Amino acid sequence: MDTVPETIGMLAGNGAYPRIFADNARAAGVRRLVAAAFVGETDAGLQDQVDVLEWLRVGQLSRLIRLFRKEGVERAVMVGQIAPRNLFDLRPDLRTMKLLYRVRERNAESLFAAIAAELSEEGIELLAATTFLEHLLAAEGPLFGPRLTERQLADAAYGFRIAKETSRLDIGQTVVVRNGTVLAVEAFEGTNEAIRRGGTWGKGQAIAVKVSKPRQDLRFDVPVVGPGTVEAAAECGVAALVVEAGRTLLLEGESVDRLCREKGIGMHGWGGSGDE
Repeated sequence: MDTVPETIGMLAGNGAYPRIFADNARAAGVRRLVAAAFVGETDAGLQDQVDVLEWLRVGQLSRLIRLFRKEGVERAVMVGQIAPRNLFDLRPDLRTMKLLYRVRERNAESLFAAIAAELSEEGIELLAATTFLEHLLAAEGPLFGPRLTERQLADAAYGFRIAKETSRLDIGQTVVVRNGTVLAVEAFEGTNEAIRRGGTWGKGQAIAVKVSKPRQDLRFDVPVVGPGTVEAAAECGVAALVVEAGRTLLLEGESVDRLCREKGIGMHGWGGSGDE
């Protein structure tokens, strides 16, 4: 980005991501933050970090666009996940109904891409979800907790290949493996539930691998790991977490570091080219 916009719009999902983005946008020089918050998703505490916050339901695209246009938003960022169940429990307005009619495959990527196109038609550019957060992208190599063993590194390489393929097929971006065997593949339930499911079979020796999609659209669905991911791993005895270097946001790093040390979970950044 050549210049920092005076105003940024936020499509604020769940978790700490919107709050962390708001802090970093302010630090970068953004003067006004306009947040579209979603009922049942967004932390109400975000109100204290933005200049304008309006509550919407998932599917109210016309209200979202009216908000941004009224507040002079020309650039926006999608920050925080919208739970998959809400993408299947829409209360669509007329504009969203027309959008859904045009979208053949109703997965998160196709829906968000269609929303980005609608915003673009209204003169609102959707920026990369990593905007102002590039310093939080995972580095390559050991990150937190114990270093991975040779056996775990071999599983990481295997899991990385499998996860790249499942993500290419729009199945899921996380797999759980042990000794060259796939124990779980993420699908509709999301990363943490897939980790819990796979961990029950791993008997304390499984590792979870999370990757970006090949040719990932960085405007949305960027892999994110935070304390909740480590806690999910600890609950079911997953021994290590492997994330794609340079393509995964590590949020609340101090808490992640502390949890990895306390729970004895190794976290490792793998690869880094993004399109293996």
